[in-house]
Amino acid sequence: MKNKLIYISIATLMMACGAPDKKAELEKLKKQKIEVEGKIAVLEEALAKSDTTTHKEKSIEVVAAALVPQTFKTYIEIQGRIDADENVALSSEVPGTVTKINVKVGDEVTKGQVLAETDARAMQQQIQDLQTNLDLAKQVYDRQKNLWDQKIGTEIQYLQAKTTKESLENKMGSMQEQIRMSKIISPINGTVDMVNIKVGQSVMPGLNAITVINFSNLKVKADVAESYANRVKTGNEVQVLFPDTKDSINAKVSYASRAISSLSRTFNVEVNLDNSKEYHPNMVAKLRINDFQSPSPEIVVPVKYIQRGTANNYVLVAENGKATKKIIKTNREYNGLIEVADGLKAGDMLITAGYDILNDGDLITLKNK
Repeated sequence: MKNKLIYISIATLMMACGAPDKKAELEKLKKQKIEVEGKIAVLEEALAKSDTTTHKEKSIEVVAAALVPQTFKTYIEIQGRIDADENVALSSEVPGTVTKINVKVGDEVTKGQVLAETDARAMQQQIQDLQTNLDLAKQVYDRQKNLWDQKIGTEIQYLQAKTTKESLENKMGSMQEQIRMSKIISPINGTVDMVNIKVGQSVMPGLNAITVINFSNLKVKADVAESYANRVKTGNEVQVLFPDTKDSINAKVSYASRAISSLSRTFNVEVNLDNSKEYHPNMVAKLRINDFQSPSPEIVVPVKYIQRGTANNYVLVAENGKATKKIIKTNREYNGLIEVADGLKAGDMLITAGYDILNDGDLITLKNK
């Protein structure tokens, strides 16, 4: 286009002048051509510099953050419930009528304490009669033994006295056991949580009369799918959340069963609770069990900053005023974060805002968040 304009100019001049001296005119036009081409070159160079300056001014503003190694953790979340190992529903061991209740709801009781009694007057009368016979049998036995030791009397008399005494002692023991069975006795230390009987009420074995719970020995129990059997162990860190009270605690798995249920294909885990807070048996609890933790700090990035290439995944980092593509290799992913096994190092400036409109090599300007 430039050469065409030059030739048109030359032709116009030749026509205007009538070309009296074609050779001289040709030389003149050649000089003009050289001057015009020089001016064009100068203008093109100036325009090129101007375009570079404009491009620099149009660099893209981005936000970047330096990568800091951190411990990567993953969790499994399951639902469980609070349970008391020492949670007993007590009943009378023999049929009878309630004659006395010694406790009320909320009372603290100790192991072996009598909580309630049923009518045992008939058995007590039998014990009194039996005690009279037993006292007599003991006296007879003592005298026969004394005579036998002196070689007086017959062996049969001695053995009969001994047998009678021992038989009555066994009967006495049996009757005393029946008296004991007529009483409702606490087998643990704890708190009376429920009293379901009244004085004069008839009770039967198996009927829940009084409930005693040891609230100092509560734990959370849950069932975990067998696919986690190699990852959930005794001692794993766990966060226990209580949705009803909007509370949580940090603890450790106190027990992880090694047996898999053939019906549910799960295994049991337990977390002991302390007495620092108030808990209630059967309350719902959610467990976040730490099933993996990296052995040392490593590079971890949010998944949203990773871009998918045709063959590899990559992120963009800020280097020397430009966006630079970094091909990465990743491992585990959890809760929006992913382990980076290769491709990034501590201190790399990961572009966290504006990365979605950049290409590798684009000029960038860092700005504060």
